[in-house]
Amino acid sequence: MSIQTRKERERAERERLIVTAARELAEAEGWEAVTTRRLAAEIEYSQPVLYSHFKGKEAIMAAVAVQGCAELAAEMRTASRAAKGKRGKLTAVGEAYTAFARRRPALYDAMFTHRVDLPFATPEAPAPLQEAFAELLAAVEPIAAEGDDPDLLTETYWAGLHGLVTLMRSGRLPEGAHERRLELLTGHFTAEASR
Repeated sequence: MSIQTRKERERAERERLIVTAARELAEAEGWEAVTTRRLAAEIEYSQPVLYSHFKGKEAIMAAVAVQGCAELAAEMRTASRAAKGKRGKLTAVGEAYTAFARRRPALYDAMFTHRVDLPFATPEAPAPLQEAFAELLAAVEPIAAEGDDPDLLTETYWAGLHGLVTLMRSGRLPEGAHERRLELLTGHFTAEASR
């Protein structure tokens, strides 16, 4: 193995370590606890080493968000493949999305709540962001009515899911009726498709 290859592998391992430490700290104590000083101490590297990988906390959150989108895409894909029919797939994807958000609140915040320097909804968006949206689109597109814009319909469904998650997490909506709300959202999205 060349020295260059070894250095690249070590650099990639340090980046993985930084991102993992940030995720764990955020899940345990919230994103406000994630500072470059604290991360440097957690991973036992100096702050200059940390800054040689990421410009700051926002860049670390962006890396966490990209990683989270890859995980969310995989979970939605698995759920969709296990479901039957248009409504079943949409239901499965919605359930996978909201379960992911509820299980990993800090990761979800990095992905969709906090401001991060990532291009969303553009061709320049990192592949995992595009893959996550593609999984939502694959579930929504089959229920689109003639004349609907599938991308806009998908964005609207995503907004509905995000709203449910956000309002529940903030205590504005009681947890107990989550499944019923998700059922209503899916039912109204698929009402036209079932006619």
